[in-house]
Amino acid sequence: MKILAVDTATKSCSAAVTEDRSLLAELTTVREQTHSKHLLRTISAVIEKAGLHISNIDGFALTTGPGSFTGLRIGMSTIKGLALALEKPVVGVSTLDALAMQGAPARQLICPLLDARKGEVYCARYRFVQGVLQKEGRERVLPPDKALADIHEPCLFLGDGAQLYRSVIQTTLGENANFSSPASNTIRAFTVARLSVKRFGSNDPDDPAGLVPCYIRRSEAELNFRKKPPTRR
Repeated sequence: MKILAVDTATKSCSAAVTEDRSLLAELTTVREQTHSKHLLRTISAVIEKAGLHISNIDGFALTTGPGSFTGLRIGMSTIKGLALALEKPVVGVSTLDALAMQGAPARQLICPLLDARKGEVYCARYRFVQGVLQKEGRERVLPPDKALADIHEPCLFLGDGAQLYRSVIQTTLGENANFSSPASNTIRAFTVARLSVKRFGSNDPDDPAGLVPCYIRRSEAELNFRKKPPTRR
């Protein structure tokens, strides 16, 4: 099965084409520009490098969040449009799941952290049990100190939030704080594709029309709307 996977949840933009768990082509960039300026070019480039045409793609995979609200919307609208137009299945993958997978083959607790701004991080905890990634608890958005509060064992941190709050993590956890290689802090579309394979194989894709981003936290626009006083009539 040929899968086109993308991630646009952070400053990085990644696209990959895989076939039967093997990587055919991948392109990852980190830019300040909005992903809308280069996502389609990136997709076209990896499909061309894989020696394929978009019609050869059997399914699509993408990160659904948490992450940048704008980035997630751009990635989702693009992939949903392609999936619906080509009538191909699509699978959504948690951004934090993808980051945690890049911590393999860690034997310790894994805690991916994504910068959520406003002094907070998106976080979750994972372990590899007999080679299978398992999530412990739910995904949350918290200040860094609260995200670390009950960790009392060696833990591997990765993601842009781990980079941003590295000193806080080291001060709080001391020798229990471990960090991934810099390359693992950027989400790879190849990882997204790998996580989608099982669901494609089980014929358990998402409904493209009903697939929505998982923001965890309300957007600034929604919060501002809720603060507005009711309109008098």
